[in-house]
Amino acid sequence: MTRRLAEVAKKVGVSEATVSRVLNGKPGVSEGTRQAVLTALDVLGYERPTQLRGERARLVGLVLPELQNPIFPAFADVVGAALAQQGLTPVLCTQTVGGVSEADYIELLLQHHVSGVVFAGGLYAQADAPHDHYRLLAGRNLPVVLINAAIEDLGFPRISCDDAVAVEQAWRHLSSLGHERIGLLLGPSDHMPSQRKLAAARAAALAAGRELPEEYIGRAMYTLEGGQAAAAKLWERGVTGIICANDPMALGAVRAARRLRLSVPGDVSVVGYDDSAFMTCTEPPLTTVRQPIEAMGRAAVELLALQIAGKTVAPDELLYEPELVVRGTTGTARR
Repeated sequence: MTRRLAEVAKKVGVSEATVSRVLNGKPGVSEGTRQAVLTALDVLGYERPTQLRGERARLVGLVLPELQNPIFPAFADVVGAALAQQGLTPVLCTQTVGGVSEADYIELLLQHHVSGVVFAGGLYAQADAPHDHYRLLAGRNLPVVLINAAIEDLGFPRISCDDAVAVEQAWRHLSSLGHERIGLLLGPSDHMPSQRKLAAARAAALAAGRELPEEYIGRAMYTLEGGQAAAAKLWERGVTGIICANDPMALGAVRAARRLRLSVPGDVSVVGYDDSAFMTCTEPPLTTVRQPIEAMGRAAVELLALQIAGKTVAPDELLYEPELVVRGTTGTARR
């Protein structure tokens, strides 16, 4: 019992007396501290006292921004299977426009005494978004892993695909085909993966002895329709090849080219990002940069399981190498 008090107190950052008051149902402890102590009991693998036990499984929150983009169901599949192998059950939380927010889901997960949370895309990647719910998780010392780039100073371990390498591969590919007017389709300007992709594209352009014009940079929502609208402007400005921030945007760029009576890849070329499901089934099949979803998802669960077991995990970012997959939407530039 003394060892348990000491471990829980250290995990939460409170005194052993405070932990004892929570375990014995005594007053004089804030609700936030009480919840942090109970979460720490769960994380460290201790059974709660009978009066505090309630109904509880070894649950892990899996928070996704959407399910329409095939990359997120793919991550859910990998992470869910890896959690099951650890004896953990995923609780899928998907945001919807005008529906439950990410912060609301976190409150719900805490009420269900989850053992940890995996985020695969979310507000942590947007500098201008609210982040108080992440700080709440950090204050509770709850195990958390983020998949893909996040803003600085959240203090959680991250598993990311290397955005810079992805753009370098795509840029090199288009350049090798003779494309000089290469454009980018990115997400919002405060989105960390988009910032990384833009920095890499600018570096690649400078390495080729030129700058990346601002009019060659398009921004849109991560949808086919957003990609179509933004790409249409880039095609009209004379861009001959576009590197997109995800596959749906790339499909939108292909549709925009066809609406302008441009052939893909005869007149213009398109490179996607993710290599999500069915990209071999498009016409033509999409050239894209593949995220190593299997490796990233399993690594995220391994890091989470270590934390749940009480091990210290550094809040570092592990970068995974993407792979260019050349298919039918890229071809030699027209002179």
